[in-house]
Amino acid sequence: MGTSSVTGFSRRGLLAAFAATTVAAAPRYANAFSFLRGAGDVRRIRMYSGRTGENVDTIYWIEGQYIPEALNEINYFMRDWRQDEIKPIDPRTIDIATAAHRLLDIDEPFMLLSGYRTKATNALLRETTPGVARKSMHIDGKAADLRLRSRSVSQIYSAAMTCSAGGVGKYSHSNFVHMDCGPVRTWGG
Repeated sequence: MGTSSVTGFSRRGLLAAFAATTVAAAPRYANAFSFLRGAGDVRRIRMYSGRTGENVDTIYWIEGQYIPEALNEINYFMRDWRQDEIKPIDPRTIDIATAAHRLLDIDEPFMLLSGYRTKATNALLRETTPGVARKSMHIDGKAADLRLRSRSVSQIYSAAMTCSAGGVGKYSHSNFVHMDCGPVRTWGG
């Protein structure tokens, strides 16, 4: 195991990430994708849901190609469990989460708090939870709210920000980090 630094990135994880080669992709996602290159051009996501008791551990990309069956598995896992509705999750969001996870150099899967949300679920959450956006990226299947037991919100937030590939929100009081594939921006405290 690598030596941990103050930010929670291991030396080995950062060296692997920065030794990665550049890939041909949309410029704003090039950083996130390059952090994934050290895995032999294989991308794997591991998550579990405390709400449904389900988990997903799948390789969703091999040799430059997304695997449709794996993406379907991820879409089902990240469904709106309140309404039991599925919407395709933008693979770029999965790439950002995977790159952040890789930078943290851990084996623990992410805990998914929220993936896709129907408009009805988002409206319900807006009534009961402060900070829920009216036009949330969750409604479009472009966001995930994630946490780890072994890393702080600040460490996860720093890893996601390092990817420079989408929105990253820090929700310290609720103990999670929001990641989405929208415009690059940050918020929270």
